[in-house]
Amino acid sequence: MADIGYARVSTVDQNAALQHDALKKAGCERIFTDHGVSGTRATRPELDKMLEHLRPGDTVIVWKLDRLGRNTRNLLALIDDLETRGVHFRSITEGISTTGPMGRAMLTVMSAFAQLERDQLAERTRAGMAAAAENGRKAGRPSVSADAQAVKRSRELKAQGLKPADIGKIIGASRATVYRYLAMEAV
Repeated sequence: MADIGYARVSTVDQNAALQHDALKKAGCERIFTDHGVSGTRATRPELDKMLEHLRPGDTVIVWKLDRLGRNTRNLLALIDDLETRGVHFRSITEGISTTGPMGRAMLTVMSAFAQLERDQLAERTRAGMAAAAENGRKAGRPSVSADAQAVKRSRELKAQGLKPADIGKIIGASRATVYRYLAMEAV
């Protein structure tokens, strides 16, 4: 019987140190960490490795419920799978453990509230984007108008046999922008 930790950060730039510290303090013998992987993805490499590693009697420990699953259905299905295999589950922050019926009930309630919070955030985001659109603003990064000089220079460098990535370095633009410049009709 071992305590196995699972940590996840959504972007490569994020740091899992806080989760690791909490999991080590909780007594985890081994920690599996997914970096730059959204919780909405069905397959997460380190989670899959952890699931293969688990044995009956082990306990999976996470810092927070949302690190394991992003929606109630996914989270509960994963925990049901663990219980079927004789593996327990514990969340440090929420103080939930599946070793008893009360812990299982609390897990279901907490998961439902977490899902509600995510749904409300998504709804507010959509409403904000709709309001911005009504006021003539567009969501996303502002577009940059093509500079006739840069388009001309891109074509000259391409004619000399340079690759778009190299052209971008010379003119100070991304490779994607160079491709757009090269695809444009004469400006």
